[in-house]
Amino acid sequence: MSERSRMARVKRISSTLHLPVLALAAAFAFGPGTSALAQQPAPAAVPVGTVTAEKRAITQSADFVGRIEAVNRVDIRARVTGYLEDVLFKDGATVTEGTPLFRIERAPFEAAVEQAQGALERAQGTLQNASLQRQRAEDLLRTNAGSVAVRDQRVAEEKGAQGDETTAAANLKTAQINLGYTEIKAPIAGRIGRTKLTKGNVVGPDSGVLAQIVSDDPMYVTFPVSQREFLALKTNRLPADGSAPLVSLKFSDGSTYDQKGRVDFVDVSVERATDTVLVRATLPNPTGKLLDGTLVRVAVQADKSEEKVLVPQSALIADQQGSYVFAVEDGKAVPKRVKIGAEAGSYVVVESGLAGNEQIVIQGLQNLRPGVPVLASPVTPPAGRS
Repeated sequence: MSERSRMARVKRISSTLHLPVLALAAAFAFGPGTSALAQQPAPAAVPVGTVTAEKRAITQSADFVGRIEAVNRVDIRARVTGYLEDVLFKDGATVTEGTPLFRIERAPFEAAVEQAQGALERAQGTLQNASLQRQRAEDLLRTNAGSVAVRDQRVAEEKGAQGDETTAAANLKTAQINLGYTEIKAPIAGRIGRTKLTKGNVVGPDSGVLAQIVSDDPMYVTFPVSQREFLALKTNRLPADGSAPLVSLKFSDGSTYDQKGRVDFVDVSVERATDTVLVRATLPNPTGKLLDGTLVRVAVQADKSEEKVLVPQSALIADQQGSYVFAVEDGKAVPKRVKIGAEAGSYVVVESGLAGNEQIVIQGLQNLRPGVPVLASPVTPPAGRS
């Protein structure tokens, strides 16, 4: 066999041997392995429970710490000095305006009135005589039997007597006023505290406060509001039609006061040290439950409601970037960044991030990732929406 024929036979055998190898390589490259990858099933849908993001009218509200204050408060003091003869009230009693409270010994003041009355009568007699003398001097002067100097002297004496009468009348009035001060009466209606001095003591203007009366219906509650909350509640100008923000109270034990009031005063300047504005509301107190000086929680509601989106608090997830919820869109879990506002029972107000009517996931959150297919089922919304 020639060399050329032998080389041609070797090429044919080599080509024949490569065919199974190539077929085997193709089988590994494009055969069963590739079919398994192409036919791998999609991830199973995660079952979740959803509720609808509800949009409804919400009245903006905010909570503050306030203090109850009496509308009227009066310190009872003695205005004259004397022995305290009697205390005419019981500590803590309710008194009406004009009720006698204390009685100071009257005898010295009655004597002072009589003395002033006598002085006035003497002054009146002196004035009467001076008027007669002045009249005689004028008559003598007209007949050239008297002098101008004497007439002028009599006129001056009459003027002096008139001044003495005026002074005596004023002294009598002062004595009568001081006599009236021996009975100390309630200047306002309200509840009176305990007496600081008892019967038998000498009292006077320097004795300090004898007792205090505070009015008890209605009552004020005053509370500082930060500048940011102040602007949010829009309470800087009170409407003339009486539709000011409503106020409700909670006591330290968590109980709610059964009466509501309205804001009636906003201070004219901001307290620079705290950047707050003092706000005051008036509340009825028919049963006397509100006591002057009590600390309370004050809930203020804005005068107008706004449309807001509500979602259950259980739907919220927090991370370093803020809060978000999962919504179901086209069968997949889609995260929605939200800005949350005030609480409304078991719900929370969404200020931005949701338009309303989205299907929000509240059950099955632990297995969710963005974009994961979900099998959504409506669930009963949580109770406690306020």
